[in-house]
Amino acid sequence: MDYQKLADEIALWMYSRLEMAGAKGFVVGLSGGIDSAVTAGLCKRAVGDEVLAVWMPCHSVPEDEMFSRMVAQAFDLHVLAVDLSPVYDRFLEVLPPGSDMACANLKPRLRMSTLYYLAQSRNYLVAGTGNRPEIMVGFFTKYGDGGVDIEPLGELYKHEVRELARALGVPQPIIDRAPSPGLWPGQTDEGEMGITYAEIDAILAAWQAGREPDLPEERIRKVETMVKRSAHKREMPPTFPVRRP
Repeated sequence: MDYQKLADEIALWMYSRLEMAGAKGFVVGLSGGIDSAVTAGLCKRAVGDEVLAVWMPCHSVPEDEMFSRMVAQAFDLHVLAVDLSPVYDRFLEVLPPGSDMACANLKPRLRMSTLYYLAQSRNYLVAGTGNRPEIMVGFFTKYGDGGVDIEPLGELYKHEVRELARALGVPQPIIDRAPSPGLWPGQTDEGEMGITYAEIDAILAAWQAGREPDLPEERIRKVETMVKRSAHKREMPPTFPVRRP
């Protein structure tokens, strides 16, 4: 695949979506990871200076900011820093006790609200950073990082995102960094899911091609279960079908 051509095609598609919405540019959240870096690079290619990159620490590790700044420098992006840590802490003070995951998922939902506030203030769209394996197995927070206007990487497998990153000029340390949602220290995507992106890519690609994946049955069933259980995340909320006379 010609990834320079792909980058141009995605950028043109992004610009067309802006025109359809009557918007001027994009807001993108920077996490220090490869997906947000690639999305930021595509935003820059699509609309030039009409991009607002937002760094939203929420008790985040220092490395996340370092890598986010690296992305901003690579693509000459203006970065707005919004520290959500005090908001998050206050939220937990007024809420009743909840599970660890419920608390962790407040972080991406606070970030979603921040991005939409900034986007609406500027007549921008929120550019998402989800890739195909994450979306298909549900490895995102509903109405958190899944709450966006467009998903430029939504049809790309993880290995394709890496190749696109190289074509765009994403700094190598970010390409090499282990993907993580950054909800707690030491968390990684693959550690959380219990399966590698390479395995998910291979299984999803085989299904897309209409053939049986050449992987252990246990791995295939795991992905199948993840896809089924997360179906609600990829759909609009269901409504009761009222039958009127």
